[in-house]
Amino acid sequence: MPVEIKELHIRVTVNASEGKPSERPSGPPQKSSDGDRQAIIAECVEQVLQILQNKSER
Repeated sequence: MPVEIKELHIRVTVNASEGKPSERPSGPPQKSSDGDRQAIIAECVEQVLQILQNKSER
């Protein structure tokens, strides 16, 4: 029996204000290049568009 998700709430902070230190989990700091961020954003946009397309086909 398939499970249908009615609502999904996702909250993401992309640019924290420069005056406040960012709250990160403890552990080694991770460095990501601008290219990595752009690739992640592009993948997210592609997945959202795919979901919207699948939703409109129903």
